[in-house]
Amino acid sequence: MEQPCTHCGQTFRPSYVYQVATTDGERQHFCSLECRRAKLGVEGFRARRARRIAILNQKGGTGKTTTAVNLAAGVAERGYDVLLVDTDAQGNVGASLGIRGERSLYHVLVEGHAPADVAVPVRRSLDVITSDATLAAAEIWLARQEPGVRSRVLTQRLNQAQVTRRYSYVVLDCGPSLNLLNQNALTYADEVIIPVACDYLALIGVKQVMQTIRDIERHLSHSVRVSAVLPTFFDGRTRLSRESFSTLKDHFRQRCLDPIRHNTRLAEAPAHRKTIFEHAPDSHGASDYARVVDWITGQSATDAPAAQASSQAVAQ
Repeated sequence: MEQPCTHCGQTFRPSYVYQVATTDGERQHFCSLECRRAKLGVEGFRARRARRIAILNQKGGTGKTTTAVNLAAGVAERGYDVLLVDTDAQGNVGASLGIRGERSLYHVLVEGHAPADVAVPVRRSLDVITSDATLAAAEIWLARQEPGVRSRVLTQRLNQAQVTRRYSYVVLDCGPSLNLLNQNALTYADEVIIPVACDYLALIGVKQVMQTIRDIERHLSHSVRVSAVLPTFFDGRTRLSRESFSTLKDHFRQRCLDPIRHNTRLAEAPAHRKTIFEHAPDSHGASDYARVVDWITGQSATDAPAAQASSQAVAQ
C-alpha cells in the first residue's frame, strides 16, 4: 500500500525496514534515508538493521561475483558501511579483491567466531568475509545439525549487534547451486538480486531462484523477495541479447534493471585485484554498475522500484 512520506509528503510504496518507524506509538513512513535522517536525526537510526541483499542465480556464468563485488564496493564508495560475505567455496570474492583472510566463513559458521573478528577491511567502508575450500566441510557440518537449525546458522551468527548496527548493508555472494549454504543465505537475506546472462537460457535460472524462494517461504517460514533482475553480458549489436533483454523486461517489468553491457574491462578487473571503479572508472562497466548502485542507495532514484530503461545502454 502506498504511503505519503512523513517528511517530504511524496507518495511511495514502503519496501525496506528503514522506511517505517514507530515513535511514541505513531507509525511514520520515509521514502529515503535522507528523509528519515532529516525527521528523526541520529536517534532514528539507533535501532536500525543492516539491509541484507543476496546475489543469487543457480545457473553458473551469470556474473554473480562480479555483481556482488562491484555493487558492494560502489555502495561503500557512497559512504555506507558494507559487509561483503562470500558463501561460495570457490572463494572468488577474495581472489577478485586480492585478499585471503586468516579465517573464513567456515570459522564463523562452524567454530562460532565473531564476524567482526573474521572480516577483512579491504577498502574504505568495505569489509569482506572470505571463503575457501573449507566451506565444503562447513556444508557437511550443517547437514549434521537439526533440521530446524541447519538453515538458520548464518542468521544466528550475523544477527549479532556488531553486524546489524555496524553495517548499513550486508551483501552475500552465493554459489551457483542449491545447497545448505545458499539456504542459509536466503534465510538471512531480506531481498535477492538475480544477475541473468542475456542468452536463450536466461529465464531458466531465474525460474529456479523463484521456486527456491517459494520453498524457503513455505518450509522455513522466512519471507525474502526478488527486488531486481539484472541482465548481464548484454551486447546490443546481437539479436540474441536484445531478445533476451526484451523477454526479461516483459516478464519482470519494473523489477528488470537496465542491462550490464558486455565489457572487457569487467573481465580484466579481477586479474588486477581491483573493482571496476578502480580499474576502469570511465568504462561502460563502471557506468552500468554505478547506475545499479544509484538504484540501491536511492541517491539518484529514491523511490523508484527499479531503474528505468536506458536507451543509450540498449543502443551500445
